[in-house]
Amino acid sequence: MEGKIIKGIGGFYYIKTEQGLIECKARGKFRHKDIKPMVGDDVTIEIEKGKGVIEDIHKRKSQLVRPTVANVSLAFIVFAVKNPDINFDLLNKFLILCEYNNIEVVVCLNKIDLVSDEEREEIKKRINDIGYEVVYINAKKGIGIDGLVEKIKGNITVLCGPSGAGKSTLINKLSNKEHMETGKVSEKLGRGKHTTRHSELIDVSDGYIVDTPGFSTLEIKDLMDKNSLKYCFPEFTEYNDKCKFRGCFHYKEPGCVLKEAVENGDINKYRYEFYVKSLEEIIEEEKNKW
Repeated sequence: MEGKIIKGIGGFYYIKTEQGLIECKARGKFRHKDIKPMVGDDVTIEIEKGKGVIEDIHKRKSQLVRPTVANVSLAFIVFAVKNPDINFDLLNKFLILCEYNNIEVVVCLNKIDLVSDEEREEIKKRINDIGYEVVYINAKKGIGIDGLVEKIKGNITVLCGPSGAGKSTLINKLSNKEHMETGKVSEKLGRGKHTTRHSELIDVSDGYIVDTPGFSTLEIKDLMDKNSLKYCFPEFTEYNDKCKFRGCFHYKEPGCVLKEAVENGDINKYRYEFYVKSLEEIIEEEKNKW
């Protein structure tokens, strides 16, 4: 029997099948191979003595580590424009994570009523200019929700972003039910409390959304090597193979056309500086490993 893992708690996995939801444990062979089933996995299961057992994990199309989800095809990156203020370094880290895993991105700007039209348009343009779609939402009031529901169709969609950005409230609206406990932003810390205890797939509009734990840090140096980073910036694509030296890192090499593009204003200077900072962190991490 085949199905999809929609929830995993304490070594038990809940598989959605044509015969309904079946609780399963994983075969010991996965543990010996250092493979752990993930929410989002397509699996083959067997029923033994009235209990379900995961027999096979199908090939994954994508895999996220934090949050731990497989086969994600779309990400709503949720940031509040205020309370807490948008952190562009953190936004860039989420964008890089999605690019690295070949996941389509929609940036959702929440709490839009807390800033002026001019302020939110300035933030939107800054994100649009590097090639990403931006939608305005007010999760509490349900503004912009219908458009997001349409995008979910046929996808496994993950919501990511910092704590306090409104992910829990947004999931409640998208799923049309109070699925998650929502936490108030701590006035002292300026960030939200972590309210989600486990990952789960929720049926929405002929697709799924992933109820994921909120988190606020993400280290690029732990995700990839220095050769992969430049391919996670879509605006670099047309320059990656035009430099004087093959395999140019767009860093300290002479004859780099991408650095020229930065000087000419064709590549966003802040994004390039973020790239260099991330590249240096990866290089330092690789040195430390040796």
